[in-house]
Amino acid sequence: MFTGLVEEVGTILERDGARLVVSAGRVLEDSDLGASVAVNGACLTVVERGPGRLRFDMGPETLARTALADLAAGVTVNLERPMRLGGLVGGHLVQGHVDGVGLVVDLTRQAETARLTIEWRDQALAPLLIPQGSVAVDGVSLTVARLNARDFEIMIIPHTLAATTLGGLRKGQRVNLEMDMIGKYVQRILQVEAEPQPPRGEVSRRRAERIRGPRRADTGEGSR
Repeated sequence: MFTGLVEEVGTILERDGARLVVSAGRVLEDSDLGASVAVNGACLTVVERGPGRLRFDMGPETLARTALADLAAGVTVNLERPMRLGGLVGGHLVQGHVDGVGLVVDLTRQAETARLTIEWRDQALAPLLIPQGSVAVDGVSLTVARLNARDFEIMIIPHTLAATTLGGLRKGQRVNLEMDMIGKYVQRILQVEAEPQPPRGEVSRRRAERIRGPRRADTGEGSR
């Protein structure tokens, strides 16, 4: 579990298929073999640790579902270690489970701040966005400032522009999106409640069959 508060920006040192090597300094502490680190909002497992670097192996699902497939050597990424129980949660609860990919529509500088507009590619994500709600973009906890028909807008403060990769986003670039966990649970509960339920007796019969196990086939022979 993460907070969406980026600890440092790393650089991709090597990308070879599913293998990803990232430069790291601050997040090296406690990031031993098997530890979890959020890389642009996607929770990855450390498979190798060296001086100033961490190596991760990305699975097929990660490559298909996230924008990590776009990474190449020299690209910068947001890094965060898991939150500590009992610590402050300055952002919001982020699982590191990317829900989908968004497309940068516009990044407009306004004095020291910036307005970022992102279009979601999967319409299933739309109900999970609300005005003034939380969303993680490339692992950064942000607040939805405006919700439109096909995209949403975010105001980025100077500190976030300086401490994350968001200030360098370009029009057309893909970003990882993770929706608020609470909204996902509410949506799932409503979906289940809307599904037709079998009669109570049918539920009891199925439960009894699972406990008893499959019935033996009738051989047609009487008892002896």
